[in-house]
Amino acid sequence: MSVPPSSPASASASPSPRPGLRREIGFVGLIWASEGSIIGSGWLFGAQGALGAAGPAAIISWAIGGLAILILALVHAELGGMYPVSGGTARFPHYAFGGAAGASFGWFSWLQAATVAPIEVLAMITYAQHYSWAGGWEKIQGGEHVLTPPGIAVAVGLMAVITAVNFLSIRLLARTNSAATWWKVGVPLLTIFVFAVAQFHASNFTAADGFDPYGAKGILSAVSTSGIIFALLGFEQADQLAGESADPKRDIPRAVIGSIVLGIVIYILLQVAFLAALPASQIGSHWATSAFNALSGPFAQVATLIGLGWLATVLYLDAVISPAGTGLIYITGSSRVSYGLSRNGYVPSVFEVTDRRGVPWAGLVTAFVIGCVCFLPFPSWRSLVGLITSASVLMYAGAPLSFGVFRNRLPQAHRPYRLPGGSWMSPLAFVVANLLILWSGWTTDWKLGVAILIGYVVLVANRVFRMNPITPQLDLRAAQWLPAYLVGMGLIVYLSDFGPLAHPWFPLWWDIGVTAAFSLAVYYWALAVALPTEKIQWLIDQVVVPEEENIL
Repeated sequence: MSVPPSSPASASASPSPRPGLRREIGFVGLIWASEGSIIGSGWLFGAQGALGAAGPAAIISWAIGGLAILILALVHAELGGMYPVSGGTARFPHYAFGGAAGASFGWFSWLQAATVAPIEVLAMITYAQHYSWAGGWEKIQGGEHVLTPPGIAVAVGLMAVITAVNFLSIRLLARTNSAATWWKVGVPLLTIFVFAVAQFHASNFTAADGFDPYGAKGILSAVSTSGIIFALLGFEQADQLAGESADPKRDIPRAVIGSIVLGIVIYILLQVAFLAALPASQIGSHWATSAFNALSGPFAQVATLIGLGWLATVLYLDAVISPAGTGLIYITGSSRVSYGLSRNGYVPSVFEVTDRRGVPWAGLVTAFVIGCVCFLPFPSWRSLVGLITSASVLMYAGAPLSFGVFRNRLPQAHRPYRLPGGSWMSPLAFVVANLLILWSGWTTDWKLGVAILIGYVVLVANRVFRMNPITPQLDLRAAQWLPAYLVGMGLIVYLSDFGPLAHPWFPLWWDIGVTAAFSLAVYYWALAVALPTEKIQWLIDQVVVPEEENIL
């Protein structure tokens, strides 16, 4: 297709330096990449945090969170099958809305991926407090386990190890992750079974201040702030590695959907098992202040309390393997997202350069540095959960918008997986993403706003100093809804029952209604001003086709 008049030749993508990425990952490698990201430190702490935030009604919180993520995953499944390019979640909005929106959602995607590895390292160190030799790595501050200076040094060392493994070829990396994921899935299943057989107190479901002590607000807050959504994140890793899939159009939709369904089942069963196994000594008069909230290694310590020392040993070992495996694949994902951003001209072209094994080394080094910086302002596991959750769902919000545009503008495009009911599932997915941002609360979301501003500084600097020969058009008309969306969501959260106001403008339920109405208005506004069909197809051809030719 010829270049549209509105598209300067400078926006065409230059070929990526050889040897390029390699298509070596099969279906098992893809689904385990996603599942290995889903089953990480979230399973080690999620049940504890959710129980403290919502009481036994946390089971409902897990169901709500699982349904929300499944809706978003179904949208990603269609997109990933259509355009199997490396760093896919960062690139779909680029095709639909052009430079300004593409750069924004690309930054959201990279921010999410780069901050997961440090939280996994924090989980490893927190569980290690069981051992006397690790006692000086953390201290109790404000009721949380936070890193000490020696702990920061250990955390940096662990980040270095995880990053170094990523310099293996993608085939060896996929095999390493697949082997670790078999263990990571097996141990939670073993824990569920053993806990259910050894200790199941049905009375725990109505103990302390009852099944639902904090009402609807507690249930909904737990979805975003206690680690539930964070635990379920990761299904998109199959999309991020699409450029290295051996049969992407067949395998990516199956991997995305299969991984999240398996993850939902495991996490709900883990919550039930943890709650039912708690000894009476760990349950006080209020769930939020009960003794179990202070456990540094919740599942392992409960196993010890109920006489399952052998299982506790397995769980302490898993506290190294599970987080390390998740951190490993997210470092991989972040380097592929930065690769995709560079292909689109948003960040310096050095992020496209691959070594002789086909590894984009600059993205790995950058992810390592940013991950280490995170240990300073976010020295505990829970302090980083909220930021990652909000950044993730903001990244996910770009997919349903892109989905709607592609359905409208490219109805005849080949879709290996076509989502049933896509015309209503897509706007629903966008509403769901924004509800998760609402439930994260103002304390978390204002920090996300600061991170977004930092990203815009980076993106502008890349353009001003011409650090990439590709100069993508901003297409400001197609992105006119974006500033209103970001500012509007910030205002809604601030004025809601999840904000800092003593007398919120939008009390509970009203804030949900306002968020849904605002989301639908933005969704259909975005679809109305999206790029025309010819421009979308041109952008796709400029990146997808050359990338297909350059992948070995």
